[in-house]
Amino acid sequence: MSVKIRLQRHGKKGKPFYWIVAADARSKRDGRFLEKIGTYNPNTNPATIDLNVDGAVKWLQNGAQPTDTARAILSYKGAMLKNHLAGGVRKGALTEEQAEEKFNAWLEEKSGTVNAKKDSLAKAEADAKAKALAAEKEVNAKREADAAEAAAKAEEVAAEATEEEVTEEASNEEE
Repeated sequence: MSVKIRLQRHGKKGKPFYWIVAADARSKRDGRFLEKIGTYNPNTNPATIDLNVDGAVKWLQNGAQPTDTARAILSYKGAMLKNHLAGGVRKGALTEEQAEEKFNAWLEEKSGTVNAKKDSLAKAEADAKAKALAAEKEVNAKREADAAEAAAKAEEVAAEATEEEVTEEASNEEE
C-alpha cells in the first residue's frame, strides 16, 4: 500500500480550508485517510498552518510520499528538515542533540522571518488607513470651506437684495 501525504479540501465554495492527511494513494481526494497530520488555511495572510511535525516525520520515515503542495507546506514548517536530520542521525553523521539544536535554530530563524512579514503587513495596513483618513479629512475640509463660501455668497446676495429693496422704497417715497 503506497501512502501519500496530501491535502483534503474542506470549507465552503470560494473559502477553502484543508486538512493535511496521510492517506492511501488509491483513496479519493476527500475520502478515507489514515491519519490527520495538520490543517492549512490559505484564506489568511500569511496562511495559517498547524502541523504535527513529529507525525509528519514518522510518515515520511515510513515511506509516505508528499504531493507537491504538501511537500512545500512540510518544508515551510520544517518537517522535511527534521526528516533529513533524522536520516543523518541514523547514519551516524550527527548526534541526536546536534540534530535537535540545528532544528531549533532553524525554527527560531523561520519564526523571525514570519514575524517580520506579519509586522510589515500590519504596518502597511496602518499606513493605508492613515492615508485614507488624511484624504478623507482633506475632502471634508474642502467640503466645509465650500459650504462656508456658499453661505457667505448667499448672505451677500440676501444683503444686496435688501439694499435694493430699501433703495426702491426710498425712490418710491421720493416720487
